[in-house]
Amino acid sequence: MSEFQIEGNIVDIVSRTIFKGVLTIGDGYIKSIEKKNVEANNFILPGLVDAHIHIESSMLVPSEFARIAVKHGTVATVSDPHEIANVLGIDGVRYMIESGENVPLKFYFGAPSCVPATPFETSGGKLDVPEIEELLADDKIHYLSEMMNFPGVLFDVPDVMAKLEIAKKHNKPIDGHAPGLFGDDAAKYINAGISTDHECFTIDEAIGKIDLGMKILIREGSAAKNFDALKQLIKSHNDKVMLCSDDLHPNDLLKGHINLLVKRALSEGFDLFDVLAACTLNPKEHYNLNIGLLQDKDPADFIVVDNLDEFNIEQTFINGKKVAENGLATFDTQPAEKVNNFKAEPKTADDFHVQFTGGKIRVIEIVKGQLVTNEVPLSPNVDNGNIVSALERDKLKITVVNRYENAKPAIGFIRGFKIKTGAIASSVAHDSHNIVCVGTSDENIAKAVNAVIKNRGGLAVVDDNEILELPLPIAGIMTDETAADVAAKYEAIESKVRAMGSRLSAPMMTLSFMALIVIPSLKLSDKGLFDINKFDFVDLAC
Repeated sequence: MSEFQIEGNIVDIVSRTIFKGVLTIGDGYIKSIEKKNVEANNFILPGLVDAHIHIESSMLVPSEFARIAVKHGTVATVSDPHEIANVLGIDGVRYMIESGENVPLKFYFGAPSCVPATPFETSGGKLDVPEIEELLADDKIHYLSEMMNFPGVLFDVPDVMAKLEIAKKHNKPIDGHAPGLFGDDAAKYINAGISTDHECFTIDEAIGKIDLGMKILIREGSAAKNFDALKQLIKSHNDKVMLCSDDLHPNDLLKGHINLLVKRALSEGFDLFDVLAACTLNPKEHYNLNIGLLQDKDPADFIVVDNLDEFNIEQTFINGKKVAENGLATFDTQPAEKVNNFKAEPKTADDFHVQFTGGKIRVIEIVKGQLVTNEVPLSPNVDNGNIVSALERDKLKITVVNRYENAKPAIGFIRGFKIKTGAIASSVAHDSHNIVCVGTSDENIAKAVNAVIKNRGGLAVVDDNEILELPLPIAGIMTDETAADVAAKYEAIESKVRAMGSRLSAPMMTLSFMALIVIPSLKLSDKGLFDINKFDFVDLAC
């Protein structure tokens, strides 16, 4: 690679200074930094890092995700392939690594620690202690991904503790996932070697964990939004925080990535260097990332912006190569291999009938903008002995259908979606990616579920006789279509769901988390209604 120079206002995150100068780039590295009084209004900054993301939630393969992320100034991601591992096991992790190697964006993948996340759901893959040892021994795996099984840590479950010890043996960081954990329980969890958490939703919880030695990832994704609650940490505990998105759907990714959080923080008066540290220096140091910080002999990973107010990204460089300019990636991608594990067969409306046995029922209540849910007891509506949705009370039937084998669907009820017609379904359903569906009638639920089954994975919305679909043929959670095409289909689906009555900002992503039985308090797996606080199944009747 031939040498070239770029000049402007250089933002030095290490010395926390800005100076006019010239960078000389060669062989992928910064060969020299010269302070010089050049005439330039642009600013040169270290490239941005997403400190925790599931690439699969964009519904894009890593190579296509990269084409969008780089135009927003992202040069690296700390990526947990937990979603595809739940579908395909260790082969899914390898798939993500290989796809990422086809593009210049620096993907730092971890070894998923909880596959399946719990024994209380059916998944397509399993990563036991031998598989974790194999992954963490690989230089392409950089950390142990979020330890969601915090009860397993608190009760010293042998295989959970063995996975933590393997990470320590290989000197690789351990990510956490422990919403609402305080006091002695938090201390034991952190003392087990778990170093981060991205699930804090109050400032008190975050500071409590920081005081015990943990670092906090401030998350702002498509569904879970914690930036406003935690943003003061950028100032008060700057060396202990990082920025992440966790889960971004394709339409949101097209709008922006970590750059939007930077711009937002700056507009609210946070110090430039505090903000940049949270998405450059801190993740580099914590995860030992091979990324540049605009220091002499660093990898030439940087961005050029027009000013520090609008923060419009003009160019992105990775290893000295221009990978994006004026909102467009400068590289192409290779066709993606289609892999899958989808064996569900079509259902009928009768499969979703649930017998009334008397009394009130447990209902999942959505908490807007959060992954946590509440449990509320409500009287059911009954038709010919079958408990049915009650539109006037916003009490809708929810089901989770096993995608890996034919089994009786699990049934529950939920409030917060507020749709008045039809049904919505998705095989993007954390963590095991079975089919989750919410609907106004058993007939509509069957139609939406069968549309997903027909496509061997994807999203579907049924409204009267109209069906909108987004097929996801890669593991039932991703597609090889372009981000623009996927985003257009996804936005059409979300728009349709809102037209059906929903007022949620991200109804389909919210749906995907209603089967996530490691987040309090009441959720639904393919095996039944699950109380996370009790960490056990509960009856629909209460």
